[in-house]
Amino acid sequence: MIQQQPGTTAAEAAAAHPDADVEQELQPIPESARTPKVSGQFWIWAGANLAPINWVLGALGINLGLGFADTVTVLVLGNLIGMILFGFFVLLGQRTGATGMVLARAAFGRRGNYLPAAIQAVLGIGWCAVNTWIILDLVMALFGSLGWVDPAQNNYGWKIAVAAFIMALQVIIAFFGYKAIAAFERWTVPPTILVLIAMSAVAWFGMDIDWGYAGPAGAILTGAERIAAMSAVMTAIGIGWGITWFTYAADYSRFVSSGTPRKRLYLASVLGQFIPVVWLGVLGASLATKSGSIDPGQLIVENYGALAIPVLLMVLHGPIATNILNIYTFSVATQALDVKVKRQILNLIVGVFALAAVVFFIYQHDFAAILDAWLIGLVAWVASWGGIMLVHYYGLNRRLPVPADRLFDPVGTPRLPVVNWAGIGALASGIFATWLFMYGLLPATQGPIAVAMHGLDLSWLAGGLTSAAVYAIFGRSIHQRYAAAPLEPARHCDPAEPQASLPNR
Repeated sequence: MIQQQPGTTAAEAAAAHPDADVEQELQPIPESARTPKVSGQFWIWAGANLAPINWVLGALGINLGLGFADTVTVLVLGNLIGMILFGFFVLLGQRTGATGMVLARAAFGRRGNYLPAAIQAVLGIGWCAVNTWIILDLVMALFGSLGWVDPAQNNYGWKIAVAAFIMALQVIIAFFGYKAIAAFERWTVPPTILVLIAMSAVAWFGMDIDWGYAGPAGAILTGAERIAAMSAVMTAIGIGWGITWFTYAADYSRFVSSGTPRKRLYLASVLGQFIPVVWLGVLGASLATKSGSIDPGQLIVENYGALAIPVLLMVLHGPIATNILNIYTFSVATQALDVKVKRQILNLIVGVFALAAVVFFIYQHDFAAILDAWLIGLVAWVASWGGIMLVHYYGLNRRLPVPADRLFDPVGTPRLPVVNWAGIGALASGIFATWLFMYGLLPATQGPIAVAMHGLDLSWLAGGLTSAAVYAIFGRSIHQRYAAAPLEPARHCDPAEPQASLPNR
C-alpha cells in the first residue's frame, strides 16, 4: 500500500514507491509500472470477446425473427459505431492512469460517484454470472457427448458443482492482477483463434448453411415490422454490445505508457473488440439458420458432431477470458466506493456473489428473454454514462483542463464537488429517455414512445444524446467553478470536520 503524505498528490506518492503493488488500492498508475506495447490491449479485448456469448448474440437475431443478412448488417454497423466510441474511453485510461469509475468522480462528484460505481460493481457480478452460465452449458454438452450425464435430465447438481469449479478458476487468475490477466490472454488467445478458424471453415464450407435465410417460414418480417425488429436487435447485440465495454476500457489502458502513440493504442483496442465480436456473431447466426436455437451447447453439439469435444474444450477459454475482466473491474469499481478492502479480497467476494447469480440462471429456462432484458438494461445505464463522460472529457475538460491527480483526493477535498448534481441529473434523464425509446421482449422494457412507433427501438441513441445534452448545459458552470480550485491538494481532508470552506454545491 502506498501512503499519500499531506501536501503530496496521489501521482507523486505512487511514483515515489515504484516497487509497491499499485493495484491493491486505487491510485494513479506511475510510468514505471506501465508498458509501451499495445499488443497486450489487443489480446485482452480479443480474448474477452472470443467467447460463446457472441455466438449467442449472433443467433439471437435469428431467434427473434430476423433473416441472416439483416442480422449481419446489425452486427457490423452496430458494433462499428460502438467500438469507435469505445476507443475514446481507452485513451482516457492512458492519459490519466485512472480507472473508469475514478474518472467518473469529476462528472458525478466525490460522493455522487458512488451511484455509478455501485451500478458498475453489480453489473460486473451479473456479467460474470451470465458468462459462467454459458461455460456451464458448454461443459454439460461435453459431458453429454462423453456419456457422463443424461442430456435429457436437468443435472442441477452437476451444473452447480461445475459452476463452482469454473468460478474458482476465474477468481484465481484475476487475483494476481493486470499482468496475470495480460499474460493469460497473450498466451491463450492465438491458439483459440486457430481453433475458431477451423470451426468457421467446417461450418461455412462443410455444412448446409442457409445463407439466404430470410426468417422463419410463414412469418418473414417486412416493412415497418422488419425495421423495428432490426432496431431492437441493434440495441441488444449491435451498438448495445459495443457500448457495454465503455465502463471497462480505462481499467486496463491505464497500464499503457503515456508516451505510446494514441493512434496505435486506439486501433489495437478497437480492432481487438470489433474483429472477434463480428466474426463470432456471424458464426452464431449462420449456425442458427439451421435450427433457430441460441443455446451454445446445442449449437455446437448439433452442428459439429465428432468435433464437438475438442471444440468445446478449447472454447472454454473465451468466457474465462471475459470473466477475469469482470472480476477485476468489479474490484476496482467497489474500491471507488471508498471501500477500504484490498483488491484481491474483493476478487474472492465477487466469486461468491456471481456463483449465487449463476445458480439463479440455472433454474431459468427462457434464456433468450433473460439475455435480451439484461443487455437492454445495460444499454440504459452505459449509454447515459457514456454520453456524460464524453461531454466532460472531450468537451468541458478539453477547453478548461483540470489535473487528473485530484480524482484521487480523499473524501472532503475542496477540489471536487461532493455531489455533482448536473451529472446525477443527466444520468437519470438519460436512463429515462432510454426507457421511453426502448422496445425489449418483456413488457417492462417497452417504453411508450417505442410502442407508439410500432416497436422501433432507438433507446441507445435517445439515452446517450439526452444525458450528453443535459450535462453539457448544466455541467459547464460546475466544471468551471472547480477548475478554479487550488492546484495543490488540501493538507488534511477529514469528512468529520466542518466543510464550510468547500465551494457551494
